[in-house]
Amino acid sequence: MIKIGAINIDVSHPLAFSAVLHDSERARYTAVFNDGFREFDEVEGFAKKENLQICSTLDELADMVDVGFVHSCDWDKHIDYAMPFIKRNKPVFIDKPIVGNMKDLERFLDLCEKGAKIIGTSALRYCQEVEDACKKLEELEAVPLHTVVTSGTDEFNYAIHAVEEICGINSAEPVSCRYVSGSSAGSVSCENYFIEFDNGTTAQYISAKGKFMKFNTIVTLSSPKPVTDLCFVVDNSKFYGAMLDRVCDYMEGDTTKLASPQQMASAIKIMLAGKASKLNGGITVPLDSPLLYEVSFDGHKFAEEYGSRQGKIYI
Repeated sequence: MIKIGAINIDVSHPLAFSAVLHDSERARYTAVFNDGFREFDEVEGFAKKENLQICSTLDELADMVDVGFVHSCDWDKHIDYAMPFIKRNKPVFIDKPIVGNMKDLERFLDLCEKGAKIIGTSALRYCQEVEDACKKLEELEAVPLHTVVTSGTDEFNYAIHAVEEICGINSAEPVSCRYVSGSSAGSVSCENYFIEFDNGTTAQYISAKGKFMKFNTIVTLSSPKPVTDLCFVVDNSKFYGAMLDRVCDYMEGDTTKLASPQQMASAIKIMLAGKASKLNGGITVPLDSPLLYEVSFDGHKFAEEYGSRQGKIYI
């Protein structure tokens, strides 16, 4: 049984992941450390429900478990939370998004290059619908000419799901992102971003701030065989299982089924390039542009705002 340590319980994922893990005998949360906005009554509630040890330090947690799961909604702290596991040569899963700026992204890549076992990030990259789409592309010898995915709620913490899904479907290397337009006809802002890949394929993610949207997906195909384009909606109630299975596979020795550090980094770069494009009049921003260093997504600010809106979910 793989022993998982929860690092903060800011988001609902520990509850959702626990429910999925109880369907098999592969892994369990066994301990928790928390210094996020959740108060002790919620930590105690989660610990009692899952029979967890409450740890007073990250080092104590890292000593007790096989892998850490970072669930902090302040992505500016993610790498620091991972360090006790990295120092012990233990894997650590970082919940999406991994980081929100190029300085932290370069730190992440440098640690991985030196041997750190950092895995993640969005379940959308691994969901059944994406896996089925990839199998269909292979069967049809097809190319995903253009992929469109919708998302909502906010510009980064939730929109990263859509970008991860796009990267899961398109195996080519993303090279640029461009802000296209924003709709202001209604009460929420709906923004459009255009991604180009090194093989000439393209994609678009649509982010509606302040509105929950399902991950509606359209993949326009080119194939030498008779083909119907792919249209589907990701089932939000099921997408955690596929990812957790892959994490368990990784822990059991199969390291081939999770995204590489470079693939995880590309999703962050896409979103930073999109923000840089928006701030620079909608120009196309290559993922290696210096402009990516001039923008960031503020994890501290997001955590404060997110925490202020949350009710108690662990008791």
